[in-house]
Amino acid sequence: MVEVELSADEARRLQLRAQGFLGARRKGGVPALLQRLGAVQLDTISVLARSHELVSYARLGPVRRRAIEAAYWGNAEAFEYWAHAASILPMDDWPLFGFRRRAYLRRGWRWHKVPEGVCDEIRARLKADGPLTTRELGGAKAGADWWQWSDHKIGIEWLLDIGEVVCVERVGWRRVYDLAERAVPAELLAQDPDDDACLTALVTRAGRALGVATRADLADYYRLRQDQVDSVINGTGLVPVTVAGWSRAWADPEALADPPRGRHATTLLSPFDSLVWDRARTSRVFGFDHRLEAYVPKAKRVHGYFAMPLLSGGRLIGRVDPAREGRTLIARQVSLEPWATSTPSRTETAATALAKALWQAATWVDCNNIHVDRTDLPPALLDTALKTTTPT
Repeated sequence: MVEVELSADEARRLQLRAQGFLGARRKGGVPALLQRLGAVQLDTISVLARSHELVSYARLGPVRRRAIEAAYWGNAEAFEYWAHAASILPMDDWPLFGFRRRAYLRRGWRWHKVPEGVCDEIRARLKADGPLTTRELGGAKAGADWWQWSDHKIGIEWLLDIGEVVCVERVGWRRVYDLAERAVPAELLAQDPDDDACLTALVTRAGRALGVATRADLADYYRLRQDQVDSVINGTGLVPVTVAGWSRAWADPEALADPPRGRHATTLLSPFDSLVWDRARTSRVFGFDHRLEAYVPKAKRVHGYFAMPLLSGGRLIGRVDPAREGRTLIARQVSLEPWATSTPSRTETAATALAKALWQAATWVDCNNIHVDRTDLPPALLDTALKTTTPT
């Protein structure tokens, strides 16, 4: 069989469509989006909204935040577990993480050694009174870091790791835990695929979620090892392809059979969005080097605390560090890529894209005004763009 050859631009477009940013991808709402992506990363930081809410917003537009939460928790259609960091996953994929639960169990601990007797106490409490938070279990320490966890926190997180309990929702960003036997449908709980079957399915899902990917990309999506990808790649159905400027890659055959077409999204992205969460892949596919600076000392930040990549025309053209004051959305800093302002026409296009993305975000979070603190765009041009651009 002749190996398919793709240009770098063709590969970029395949990833954009697979990730929901090219063409019409709104059918089915948030549940369908979760199925397509396979994983939505969670994070504690909330600026305009929590990261998992921003992921849906970026693809579906101003979807109600209550609808996002309802799709993720409380309906037995999703669960939270360790994938690409802590993530929301489709409930149908519960059996596929058996390989990871078994690995934790063989090791016997993850973050901490589990205190004797604590897990039995937690099981009994959940059986009698669950679902419960760590605080309700009697073991929360306000503001405690992971190395300062109480015995009950260590115990409940260990039971989550090995699959005996499930996070069924988040309340005030605290996990609410219940026994897996109550939270996971019985037909899924009864399935026990071996490690190879789990890995084959997850690598297949990663390939479909990305459209086209290198070995490292496939491993990173669910935080697998690259040798695990190697061991199952031939059973995934993914097609070997050659991409200009890449190492060897594989593509979803259905994606190859249907060339990408349609309208590109213009939007702000969470730094934890699956389109950009792999910094090496983002650099290779988009020529865009990005890092989260929330944990960088303020004086050393280049682009801002929670700089959100700006996607427009299938390119990452810059970053916006947002905030809110009352009903005003503030762009503390707007940093555009040098190529995006290299000519007057590109500068005007960038200003229009920025204005559109800002107004869309402002409308979604119920703001009716926009203020830009710092930008490398000509102020008069940006002011005109903000006055003449309306969200669509």
